[in-house]
Amino acid sequence: MFVSSHRSRIRNMTAEKKNKLKKEIITFIALTAAAAIIAFNLNSFVQTGGLIPGGFSGFAVLVQQIGRQFLDIEIPYSVIYMPINLIPAYIGFKYIGKKFTIYSFYVVFLSSLLTDIFPSVTITSDLILISVFGGILGSVAISVCLIHGASGGGTDFISIYFSEKKGIDAWNYILLSNVILLTTAGLLFGFDIALYSIIYQYANTQVIQLLFKRYQKNTLLIITSEPIQVYEKLRELTHHDATMIDGMGMYEGVTRHILYSVVGREEIDKLVSEIRKIDQKAFINVLKTDQISGRFYKRPY
Repeated sequence: MFVSSHRSRIRNMTAEKKNKLKKEIITFIALTAAAAIIAFNLNSFVQTGGLIPGGFSGFAVLVQQIGRQFLDIEIPYSVIYMPINLIPAYIGFKYIGKKFTIYSFYVVFLSSLLTDIFPSVTITSDLILISVFGGILGSVAISVCLIHGASGGGTDFISIYFSEKKGIDAWNYILLSNVILLTTAGLLFGFDIALYSIIYQYANTQVIQLLFKRYQKNTLLIITSEPIQVYEKLRELTHHDATMIDGMGMYEGVTRHILYSVVGREEIDKLVSEIRKIDQKAFINVLKTDQISGRFYKRPY
């Protein structure tokens, strides 16, 4: 009996290690692909259009353009982008998570090198198309990084640090830094480029919000005849709590139980599906939540 139980534990541990290794391999493949897309986008859309993306990559591109136009020198992207990420990487390593920082700096390192290696391929010369599709392509790459527990570096480290650890929305500060970048670019290279860069950044931001839902929250109002089972499933899947309110269904005149909870947007679809398995007649109202104050569980990186 003891030997059989011991063998079973060993098999479970082996399967767990295999699953963990498989997940790590998939993550590195995804991050490698994301880094390649970032580099391709910088060379084939951003550089072709003379655009200035936001954040640290925008600063690196701006320095490159100043070097070309005013100093007649070609400064490698990696020489600028990697050093300026060292302090944000230190913040990420100390305060956000070691694995998150290692993954993120892998993306920073690889995308920087590939940007210097990849040739510039002109997809289109239309600045509107460059701005829109360049923004979309860049945001897809960043979303892949975020979904797999990493980032593209730069201001991503800073914004995640303030969101996770300080409960402060750093967007206004990042927006201010982007305004300074674009104003500088406008004064040096013309405000047409600055305005097209705004289109690029807007497309980039909107697609990231569409694809990456970690920081988006929804309020759930669940009217059910199986409140305990529904609550247990909600707790199991999301680690969030709930408040039960007793009410009355006015049409049938019977007592109803209402569960109130706030969960992450990315958890909604699976949770609703599981609730339906417990109570097919449950009435579920999903409300967009812009802001909450109080304790809210966040999955660690």
